[in-house]
Amino acid sequence: MASRFDHKQLKNRISVSVLIVILAYVFMLPSQAFAKDIPTTLPNLNTFIETVKDGDAATLRGVYVPNVMAFSVEQQPSGYAGYVSAADSIVTQFSIATQVGNVGLLAHNTHAGAYFSGIAQGDLIVLVYGDGHTETFMAQNIQRYQAMDPLNPYSQFKDLETQTTFTAEELFNKVYRGDYHLTLQTCIENNGNASWGRLFIVATPVDNANLVGSLLPQESKERSHRD
Repeated sequence: MASRFDHKQLKNRISVSVLIVILAYVFMLPSQAFAKDIPTTLPNLNTFIETVKDGDAATLRGVYVPNVMAFSVEQQPSGYAGYVSAADSIVTQFSIATQVGNVGLLAHNTHAGAYFSGIAQGDLIVLVYGDGHTETFMAQNIQRYQAMDPLNPYSQFKDLETQTTFTAEELFNKVYRGDYHLTLQTCIENNGNASWGRLFIVATPVDNANLVGSLLPQESKERSHRD
């Protein structure tokens, strides 16, 4: 059984990583980079599932939003909570969100994250695992924040809707902790500053079978029904 000291150490490690990931990951790429080489025509969900499957039921391999994006998902290397893929069509799973019981997906706004802003409240977001099984979420709220001091890794953040100010740890708790949900995170560019703010899309789980079925081609639904 873990000691109280061990729990305190874990909390401290999470707090430090929060500051690294929420505030510093955007500086890993030059601001002049832009999303490129991303297909403009999306495959249907069934085709996308086949492209990301690798047989690993425990590992998240893809994220699909109808009419918005269909990207592979990769995991952060062990011990590198600030890592975010520099590939144009890959989203990174946030390991610290997993530690607190939720799913977090990160992407640079100069790459795959540029498509996060195309997600609207009520949109379905489908996660695809390595064995092909899916988990469906619905975007419930879109949260935008200004980094009050973008070049300072300890900057506070102002909610652009309510004008409320949060510390980095308060913001992490707001968007990543709580009942089981999915959070997508990228940055907001403003006046040429790619790290001016942060965009969070918080989505909650919905009935997977019915909603995913509505996204599959008719022949796939019929085949699934026969099986």
